[in-house]
Amino acid sequence: MKLWFSMVVLACWLGWAGSADGAGGWKVPAVMKKLPNGLVVVVSEDHSAPTFGLCISYGIGFRLEPEGRTGFAHLFEHMMFEGTPNAPKGTFDRVLEGGGGSINGYTRFDFTEYIDTAPVSALEPTLWLEADRLKTLDFSPANLENQRKVVEEEVRVNVLNQPYGFFYAIDLPGKAFDKFPNSHNFYGEFKDLDAAKIQDVEAFFNHYYAPNNAVLVIAGDVQPEKAFAQVEKYFGSLAPRQVSPKPDVREAPQTAERRFSQQDKLARVPALAIGYRMPPRSSRDAVTAALVGELLHNGQASLLYQALVKDKKVALEVNGGVNFVFGTPFEFDGPTLLTSFIVYPPNLKENDVLSAYDAVLSDLTARGPSPAALERISAKMRSDWYANLEIPVSRASILAHATLFDGNPDRVNGIPEELERVTSQEVRAFASKYLVKANRTLIDRVPAPTAGSKNAGGEEGAH
Repeated sequence: MKLWFSMVVLACWLGWAGSADGAGGWKVPAVMKKLPNGLVVVVSEDHSAPTFGLCISYGIGFRLEPEGRTGFAHLFEHMMFEGTPNAPKGTFDRVLEGGGGSINGYTRFDFTEYIDTAPVSALEPTLWLEADRLKTLDFSPANLENQRKVVEEEVRVNVLNQPYGFFYAIDLPGKAFDKFPNSHNFYGEFKDLDAAKIQDVEAFFNHYYAPNNAVLVIAGDVQPEKAFAQVEKYFGSLAPRQVSPKPDVREAPQTAERRFSQQDKLARVPALAIGYRMPPRSSRDAVTAALVGELLHNGQASLLYQALVKDKKVALEVNGGVNFVFGTPFEFDGPTLLTSFIVYPPNLKENDVLSAYDAVLSDLTARGPSPAALERISAKMRSDWYANLEIPVSRASILAHATLFDGNPDRVNGIPEELERVTSQEVRAFASKYLVKANRTLIDRVPAPTAGSKNAGGEEGAH
């Protein structure tokens, strides 16, 4: 799961990124070309090191998987590492990792991506391997059963056997949204995973893994024309496929606050998850939303940490943001939430925490952030953005998402300036429009009573 880079790495780049931004903005070079089969290719030339980063992103993610196939997007990410008739399982690892590179894959709401990074001498073998697994996979019942067990074990480890069970990322959207694409359990229901046959998996591949449903980005020590020719050599012969249409993910406006309570057998202290519906990614308000999410949640200097943990001592931990857990606040292409996850002392009640929480939002709406707080978080977000773009494989990933969602990679160069332009008045207007009770959903997750307790037997949160 991609998160913001560590503070140590960011500190190394802070001076460079700040000066670049202040000088009018360093621009990521990016050249785009579309092959006849529909594959969109972007090349970002950077000769600072003899390496490359490659990302191929497909237009299929949690949100886009069909009903009755929950968990398929994630399951298929695993299947893509099971090998092909031409390159059996392990070939990818030997070719890249044996030469000092690495590979990985991630599933998010609106895309599934596969990333590779290695010395530039490995680029051509990498392109052959990526094209080979886009052509076909080793569709065997044994591979399906193996990866089904891996995914289900991941659910047990990360959800069923963990305190809080990821409820702020699974249960909260399920309560906040009404349509299946936005509200279903992205990890997948066991009944859907268990019912999957190898024919279902092959059909899923044919419907979504197509050159005309993908963006391939190469960033690093490459020349665009040569890189385009190499991609054409290996991907040009792949035929386009009939891609399944995307569902309508638009939600009707929320008109009233939604509140729920759950019990947790593993938690020892209660926690509160609060989600506000956010504007579309294409909206000008989306950039303000990203900044507000960081103002409220980013570190110990954040507004919520200072008020709830330090001053009023009604919280033990505060985390959150826009598109919380699933990457940056710009990596989505459908309804999303600004989420707050708050762990609070067992001697307090939900309303004790909520009263202090609402006071922070009321103050933000009435007065806006201080100039120092606004500049601090804006500068940090711009620095983070540039730091990510400096790493070839991370740059390839960011460019791929922008191209997949917007049709071109240009958006990545506009985000720092858009962040810098956000004013205190815009933050106030955003808070008054979106951070209101009628637009939010809450889940209070409390420890389940122990056996023999007089309150035992209450409702438990379901995943």
